[in-house]
Amino acid sequence: MIQKNNSFFETLNKIQSENWVRSINSSKIINWIDDLFLILFPEKTLNSETIENLWNINKSNLIAFLLDIEKDKSKIQITEIADQLYNLIPELYYNLQKDAKALLDTDPAANCIQEIINSYPGFTAIAIYRIANAISKLHVVMVPRILTEYAHSKTGIDIHPKATIGVPFVIDHGTGIVIGETTIIGKNVCIYQGVTLGAMQVEKSMEEKKRHPTVEDNVVIYANATILGGSTIIGNHSIIGGNTFVTKSVNPYSFVMQASKNTVLNQIEINNINSFNI
Repeated sequence: MIQKNNSFFETLNKIQSENWVRSINSSKIINWIDDLFLILFPEKTLNSETIENLWNINKSNLIAFLLDIEKDKSKIQITEIADQLYNLIPELYYNLQKDAKALLDTDPAANCIQEIINSYPGFTAIAIYRIANAISKLHVVMVPRILTEYAHSKTGIDIHPKATIGVPFVIDHGTGIVIGETTIIGKNVCIYQGVTLGAMQVEKSMEEKKRHPTVEDNVVIYANATILGGSTIIGNHSIIGGNTFVTKSVNPYSFVMQASKNTVLNQIEINNINSFNI
């Protein structure tokens, strides 16, 4: 038995040596994003000197774990990546403020911005996505996906870091939402729990193709709606009702409701279109 275990241990070591070329410490990445949010969204006011000190520590921590993960990049390159990201953070912060304000404006149960930032899972998922998306554009591997999967585990909301999402964006309730890699979402879009923006089929050969829907500006998608396909476009100012299954494009100002089959109506002609409010 000891000989068999030793042989297995050697096999594990060989496989790990071949495949685990990157040294990944997920806890350091998670601690980094948590610390960054404590700088951007603290529970009590921080003075500017404290913010600057915490900012520099946070940046150093990013550089440290990127050096372990990005083995093909030099320290100079890693430092440049960190500089680019932290130069983007002010804009990301202002965009997140717009996301929070949009949620406050649309949710009658929300009392203040602080409540949304500190307790709404939809805001948490959006915030982590926006940071992860910025990192993915800097050609950093692993880290963006670890961040969004951390958000997924915390909130039940699964947003691929390479999805394209405009500002502001609202997720209300949120549990069970899935937003695929090639999804494009415009401005002032609101999505409720259980919504899937997915692909019609999953094949590795489609890796470089657009597989997920496009949602134009000012669209509301209610609970448990499923929208599939890379060529599917939800026209601006449309409403997608709960439990609908959409695989074809709908024109702007459409209203899609669940029945024995999906029914598409001109939203302008409908009275009392708020029947899907939650």
